[in-house]
Amino acid sequence: MNWNWSTLGDFLPAFRDGLLVTLQALVLGALIAFALGLVWALAQRSPVRAVRWPVTAVTEFIRNTPLLVQLFFFFYVLPEWGLTLSALATGVIGLGLHYSTYTAEVYRAGIDGVPPGQWEAATALSLPRSRTWTAVILPQALRRVAPALGNYVIAMLKDSPMLMTIGVLEMLGQARQYGSRTFHMNEPIVAVGIAFILIAYPASLLLRALERRLVR
Repeated sequence: MNWNWSTLGDFLPAFRDGLLVTLQALVLGALIAFALGLVWALAQRSPVRAVRWPVTAVTEFIRNTPLLVQLFFFFYVLPEWGLTLSALATGVIGLGLHYSTYTAEVYRAGIDGVPPGQWEAATALSLPRSRTWTAVILPQALRRVAPALGNYVIAMLKDSPMLMTIGVLEMLGQARQYGSRTFHMNEPIVAVGIAFILIAYPASLLLRALERRLVR
């Protein structure tokens, strides 16, 4: 096996660009997943069946469909219907939409975990329903589910290499492109793997510390 670690100096600019794209896709995708997941969770609690059932069907369909298939659908099929997005925008939307169905379940569990007495107290105080949600229920639910939401951010990070399949040059895409051009594939791939570890492992430690702090 031929190793030439001196090539990593040449790979560094491409790696830096790939890292920035990875982080951009991760941050924007996470924001979509968190916001849309909360919408899904609240809609699934709606007393109106015409709202609750379609939302449940859509989230179940997305959750049980591979992320890669969804990315291909957005990137290759939607343009046939007149909706064309850039590769990065497609990747961000794909990640966010896919993981929003998982964060919806996290939110649901957090909301269900709020003691019934909190609902009763809000009713006794004659708080409007919107005030009950924003001032009583959601703050307690979000405190409970914050570590779980963080775990999905790490999962999104590990799934970000899938964006390479639609032309997004994130870290792995840059490594593959560099290897194809220089015929040195081992070193950039190993460097990318180490980078994922250096990002994901400290993040997991922070989440554990956050979880211990919140459960006190």
